[in-house]
Amino acid sequence: MEKNPENQLQIELKEDVAQGVYCNLAVISHSSSEFVLDLIRVLPGLPKAQVKSRVILTPEHAMRLMLALQDNLKKYENTFGPIRLPEQEKGKTYMPRLSDFKGEA
Repeated sequence: MEKNPENQLQIELKEDVAQGVYCNLAVISHSSSEFVLDLIRVLPGLPKAQVKSRVILTPEHAMRLMLALQDNLKKYENTFGPIRLPEQEKGKTYMPRLSDFKGEA
């Protein structure tokens, strides 16, 4: 089947956006109609953290994002080996409390 260039989505990546924003914490909330992802940068020794980006998704797009992340994590681990979280090494499966978050990269 031939692809028609007229039907292809053109995605523009502006230079300032292409630089990216470093975040090391995500806070996720939801309602019946949307998921809100607040991407946050926590720095060691600072009592305040900044939300660097907020992404609002429909539940369907949140599911697609989760599946895409799972797929990419699997590909990453197949190439580079398992990703280890400190709490997994202690046999625990919890997320650290925000007060325990030290801002490690």
